[in-house]
Amino acid sequence: MEIAVFDREGKTVDQLVIEEMVDEGMNTHLLFLAVKSYLDNQRRGTVKTKTRGEVSGGGRKPWRQKGTGRARHGSIRSPIWRGGGVVFGPRPRSYYFSLNKKEKRQAMLQSLLAKIKEGSLRVVENLLLEQPKTKEAVKLLTNLGLKGSTLVVTVSKNENVLRSFSNLENVDVLPVNSVSTYHLLKFENVVFEKPAFLSLWEVLNK
Repeated sequence: MEIAVFDREGKTVDQLVIEEMVDEGMNTHLLFLAVKSYLDNQRRGTVKTKTRGEVSGGGRKPWRQKGTGRARHGSIRSPIWRGGGVVFGPRPRSYYFSLNKKEKRQAMLQSLLAKIKEGSLRVVENLLLEQPKTKEAVKLLTNLGLKGSTLVVTVSKNENVLRSFSNLENVDVLPVNSVSTYHLLKFENVVFEKPAFLSLWEVLNK
């Protein structure tokens, strides 16, 4: 399998030859689990409601048991009263959910191969910018013929690249070690810096 490598002008300057993978079809359930794992692990799990034993007030009986004509009540902090406790409300908990290493790699590999087959993946020789300029970022995406949401993947955190793309709608920049299956599926297009693509491909094919 060959993947073209472009310069910032959109011209082909090299070809990456990677091993042809056996097409076993898309395991959609595995991709679902990979995305679920990423999103669940972003949750802090700190939301909490108070039970009737935790809300303040309600120390005395609102009125006597019999003779008033009203329903009997023991506390104004009962769940059926306004301002009372909450029954079966959310409590602090961990939403942590993880896949094993093999499953994570397989999910990311499938999503990466899907981008290659769709023609929505671009590999650029380098993304080095002397200074942050949104104009240069727009020019790069135009030269690569990309429209729609785009993920730009760099070798490491690059402040100039990050600031150049930050003003563009539906464009995000991430270092390669922060990319997940969720990101590859979320964006319509992916632009890899050449060393970033090679390092990711090496990890996924160990």
